[in-house]
Amino acid sequence: MTPFEDAVCAVLSRLAPGEVVTYGEVAAEAGSPGAARAVGTFLARTETSVPWWRVVTSTGRLVPGHEADHARRLRREGVQLHGGKVRTKMVRARRRGP
Repeated sequence: MTPFEDAVCAVLSRLAPGEVVTYGEVAAEAGSPGAARAVGTFLARTETSVPWWRVVTSTGRLVPGHEADHARRLRREGVQLHGGKVRTKMVRARRRGP
């Protein structure tokens, strides 16, 4: 894996069940602000066992073509969906803290 991919995996491995982030937040925390699409590309192609379902778009949209599985996994972790999306305010609120 590339250093970027390692960093993305490290960010995702630190997420707790029910914690949701955006692709942009993952990119920034991985040291590559502005690389949200690269995070999505990596997650779509990786065979690494990372909690991909804890990542949504900046608008809270789930992974196209995998919405049912994505929603099921999030709900199992206690994340509430509204209109098939995660409220981005809730995403950011869950990330704040100590």
